[in-house]
Amino acid sequence: MNYYIIAGEASGDLHGSNLMKSLYKKDPKASIRFWGGDLMQQQGGTLVKHYRELAFMGFVEVLFNLKVIMQNIAFCKKDIVDFNPDVLIFIDYPGFNMRIAKWAKKQGFKTHYYISPQIWAWKESRIQAIKRDFDTLYVILPFEKSFYEDKHGFPVSFVGHPLIDAIHNRVPIAANDFRAQHQLSSKPIIAILPGSRKQEISKMLSVMLSVVDCFPDYQFVIAGAPSQEISFYEPFLKDKKVTLVVNQTYDLLSQATAALVTSGTATLETALFKVPEVVCYKGNWISYQIAKNIITLKYISLVNLIMDKEVVKELIQDACTTQNIQLALEKILNPKHRANLLQEYTVLEQLLGGVGASEKVADLIVASCTKEK
Repeated sequence: MNYYIIAGEASGDLHGSNLMKSLYKKDPKASIRFWGGDLMQQQGGTLVKHYRELAFMGFVEVLFNLKVIMQNIAFCKKDIVDFNPDVLIFIDYPGFNMRIAKWAKKQGFKTHYYISPQIWAWKESRIQAIKRDFDTLYVILPFEKSFYEDKHGFPVSFVGHPLIDAIHNRVPIAANDFRAQHQLSSKPIIAILPGSRKQEISKMLSVMLSVVDCFPDYQFVIAGAPSQEISFYEPFLKDKKVTLVVNQTYDLLSQATAALVTSGTATLETALFKVPEVVCYKGNWISYQIAKNIITLKYISLVNLIMDKEVVKELIQDACTTQNIQLALEKILNPKHRANLLQEYTVLEQLLGGVGASEKVADLIVASCTKEK
């Protein structure tokens, strides 16, 4: 069968790659065409566009890049028609994917959404478009099933969180090998995860690095995004005793004692590696003011949202200062606080449903397509 997958971000590339691996296992003759990244490309298939060409975040940034976005949408529609897939699989990335799905459904294509848009956070009115434009929805957060089915009467499949698969399936690196590879000392590591997009890295990395001198007994290591050139990070590294590690975030987290993390999927990844963290976020001022007025959630990190309480400290916008980061980091380095946090992480992992999300989704997709043939 022919599968067309659209993932527009680094996290989507990760989950898309695991889904492709499972699809090929279930359907060895599968033909897959996709928008994604390096991880998906490693699985085979045909890469149409890399997510680094699509990464615009924030209301203002999207407005400035509207022409490019519209060109991508037009190109995507034509490419889908030319490929004529048995099923379209959308992975997160709602601003783009929901536009394509609206068109695709009218053209008679089967539309499956893996990792639903966070309409429980904002734009809940999108539920009408989801009901209209998607045949099937696969959700990965435990509270989403109740949100869609009980509140909105739309049946969905809770498949568990694919991050558990990604972490479970990785080939670990020995601590000594990792340190030797990057010429690290024996000091405990504090990981810095500033995000994957230029805009968020530019906003976050300087303030995260501002606490380096406050912790002389630790070494700070930056998780460089695979979508960015090393040269992009160089201005942030001057006069700082830090190391940049590119495309080895999981290896870094497996060795880290603590972490400073920009909000997003990385907050959950860090928790699943059982690393105490401080969540930091600073956005474009105008975009932040708009978001603050339309998003009613109590928290911005997935860890706190899933647990429905403040498990990890969140420092947002004006609160994201050198002093506050230092105080929060000192707290999670305290042995007693660390022990309590790790207990909370264990509960979090249990709520997420265990391993097998990618295989469950692949099973459901292949079964659905086979039944309809």
